[in-house]
Formats: sequence, structure tokens, C-alpha cells
Amino acid sequence: MIVEGPLPGPTELLHRAGWELRLEGACRGDRCVPLPPGARGDVRRLAESLGMPLVQDAATGTWCLGPESGGRALATASAPDLVLPDHRGQPFTLSSLLGQKVLLVAWASW
Repeated sequence: MIVEGPLPGPTELLHRAGWELRLEGACRGDRCVPLPPGARGDVRRLAESLGMPLVQDAATGTWCLGPESGGRALATASAPDLVLPDHRGQPFTLSSLLGQKVLLVAWASW
């Protein structure tokens, strides 16, 4: 979910991420996660409480809140140095794009 500003509104959070803000905390179905003070208005604290990965583009003030991880989220947004053949069959390293924003799209047929 792409977020501009401190936090999406309660309706947007429910519609886009499946979490409803209630008195007992953030809830999805009958499961509720208590939220620390201030987490309702701070996307960083909300993401940490719910185990959702979060990255920020400081230049635009945009945040990307990933899906809840169930304990399997990446610890960082850093990728290993991949080396794959380019369209000419020559080795291409991910590190050659250091300092640039990169979108990796993965697909599997299974």
C-alpha cells in the first residue's frame, strides 16, 4: 500500500490492508493487536506493531507499507548483488544501479 503522509485514514487502512482500527487496537477479523500510544497516527509505529515491512522515499515523502509478514518479512529493503544475463547474454549486476531506485518484478509459473 502506498501512503502519502503519516498514516492512511481508518477507511483506507481497512479497504487496502484489511486492518480495522478499534478501541482494542488494530483488528483483522477476530484477531486484534494492541497498539502502543501514538501508533494510530504514525505509519512507522503501526507497521512495527503489525509486523508489516515499510520503506520510505524521503524525497517525495511517500511510504510503501507491505503486507503483514507472519514472521517472514525481509529485515531490510536491501537486495543481494544479483548477477543475471542481460538481453545480449552479457552479465548484468544489480550493484551497477547503486544509488538509483529499482523495481524488481518476479514471476513464477507454479
